[in-house]
Amino acid sequence: MRDITGLLPADTQTYRGDPWVTKFYVFLTLVITSRSMVHVFRRDGGANSIAGIDLEVEGGQNIVAIFAQWGLEQLLLAGLAWLALFRYRGLIPLILLINLLDNIGRILIGRSKPLKADRPPPGAYGQVIILPFLALALWRSLPRRD
Repeated sequence: MRDITGLLPADTQTYRGDPWVTKFYVFLTLVITSRSMVHVFRRDGGANSIAGIDLEVEGGQNIVAIFAQWGLEQLLLAGLAWLALFRYRGLIPLILLINLLDNIGRILIGRSKPLKADRPPPGAYGQVIILPFLALALWRSLPRRD
């Protein structure tokens, strides 16, 4: 059994979950960081070149601006993850929970307000694929009950 109080540990320096979770989380954080950089720095924010959204419409530049702002939000979340991985390892479960909730929220919003695009963006599949791994990593990042 796992201890849910591990989400807000008294000792934020010490990670007490399964060791494989940190390796998984480094990989995931690299992906999140890379994705956010694309949204911020790519000319179209990845809106057309990756997501297949037509930008040759009135207000197309607004879509690019929103993608860049979204990329900044992702970069801030990635920054929290890197901080947890390198300085406050005891907070890894909490940051994983934030990532899990973010992922679930994007899936639900994507279903209720779908993008009109030439092809499904990579995140449409990636979010669904990563969801069970995120949930498992969160569970296994929590310390065992004594």
